[in-house]
Amino acid sequence: MRIALGLEYEGSRFCGWQSQARGGAVQDAVEAAISRIADATTRVVCAGRTDAGVHALAQVVHFDTQAPRPNSAWVRGVNALLPEGVAVRWAQPVPDEFHARFSARGRHYRYFLLNRPERPGLMARRVGWFHRHLAEDAMCEAAALLLGEHDFSAFRAVECQAKTPIKTLRRAAVVRRGDMLVFDFEASAFLHHMVRNLVGALVYVGKGAHPPSWVGELLAGRDRARAAPTFEACGLYFAGVDYDPAWKLKVGAGDTALVLP
Repeated sequence: MRIALGLEYEGSRFCGWQSQARGGAVQDAVEAAISRIADATTRVVCAGRTDAGVHALAQVVHFDTQAPRPNSAWVRGVNALLPEGVAVRWAQPVPDEFHARFSARGRHYRYFLLNRPERPGLMARRVGWFHRHLAEDAMCEAAALLLGEHDFSAFRAVECQAKTPIKTLRRAAVVRRGDMLVFDFEASAFLHHMVRNLVGALVYVGKGAHPPSWVGELLAGRDRARAAPTFEACGLYFAGVDYDPAWKLKVGAGDTALVLP
């Protein structure tokens, strides 16, 4: 039997999604809790890995089990065993052909950036921060150049293991809400650190270090060394996953309210 779960977590408490030998990953916590409910060692597969400090609003995972349990056991039961900062939102049996990662048709990320002179207090570790005013109009103009299929080598981490740097970005938007800038990105898949590197480049444009056209030059040049530094992880959220409606999942991308955490 294959079960899909929807998760949310606050990433500053963990060393990232992927299981680590010393523990401390979201995957470690989730597998330990599910294994106790299933009364058997259980492994989970996620829709998209997240780095240390990165959060999730709508992560999706699947696991296989021989244990007959009601959906409530995979939600309330697992939640009772999970540490603070991670929770199951929903559980649903799925066909064996469903795969949280390979069945996904698109992934969404959202970055919250507090743009004011004072550092965050209440939202510390949950938003990024930049002290100088950023021009969102210039950033929007630059973000539009990212749309479509491109070689994103200039925004790829050195340790990225993706087979190709060519990705299709379907959404790249920047919206200001008072002191908060919200960056939205959607693609079929992303390179390692790609979103944080895109945010870093857009911030350089917003502060006036480069014109919007510089982002297009970075794409064409494919040189990571010419781009902006990787922006901090704390403002980044894995915001959702797109699946074919045929899977009839209760929650997919767009079903979770993506509001300021």
